[in-house]
Amino acid sequence: MDKLIEGVLARLAQADGLLVTAGAGIGVDSGLPDFRGDAGFWRAYPALAAEGTPFWRIASPDSFRQRAERGWGFYGHRLALYRRTEPHAGFGLLRALGARLPRGLFVFTSNVDGQFQRAGFDADRIVECHGSIHHLQCLRPCGDAIWPAEGFTPDTDDARCLLVNAPPRCPRCGGVARPNILMFGDDGWIEARSQAQHERLLRWLAGTRRPLVIELGAGTAIPSVRRLGETVARDGVGLIRINPREPEVDHAADIGLATGALDALRRIEAALAASRH
Repeated sequence: MDKLIEGVLARLAQADGLLVTAGAGIGVDSGLPDFRGDAGFWRAYPALAAEGTPFWRIASPDSFRQRAERGWGFYGHRLALYRRTEPHAGFGLLRALGARLPRGLFVFTSNVDGQFQRAGFDADRIVECHGSIHHLQCLRPCGDAIWPAEGFTPDTDDARCLLVNAPPRCPRCGGVARPNILMFGDDGWIEARSQAQHERLLRWLAGTRRPLVIELGAGTAIPSVRRLGETVARDGVGLIRINPREPEVDHAADIGLATGALDALRRIEAALAASRH
């Protein structure tokens, strides 16, 4: 058995709870894009490449204020993509790992795609620190309401990155609605939903004495996920960092696996199965 995987099994044996921390890289095996710089982003959105519009500019409240059909052309395409994407088998393997431990598992993710809920994870044990594309809020905002996006089906012209049908509206003021996502330069994000999720995580951590952190596909460009996982790991049994490009770890109790999420989880599952025989 691989020595690194042996180390993962040893830490699982010591843990009483599993904290899964996840960035965009976990979705790559499901076919979702993992943007790294404007080059990767522009390959996915050629209309924005032709304009020279960078990711940070379209992923901002100003994109809705200046031209709602363009802001929703981008986010509507992503909403439709996430709705039709099936989570890869690694999500199920993660759930099985958590089920082995007395305190179960909790998820902390910067992803806004709702893949963990779609894969059957308990919605009350998920923190979406940047919000969710599956929830909406007023663009202004006129109040603090957050509501599900289920009633909105975007019809997008992907070649032009434009919304064809009418954008969703705020039920209170009738103004344009936007995703309840923390965007770049965002002074209007309503964070109450994410705050409530974070409070549930803190209560779970307070009752978990030996947490193990498994981090999947979290980069260093926006280190929210890495920082949270590293903090929890210092009071627990360690960190398992799964990342094909940035697997380095700083502490002896931590393990870095330079591979993708699905491959690593399959190797861990196979090692667990072999250890039972």
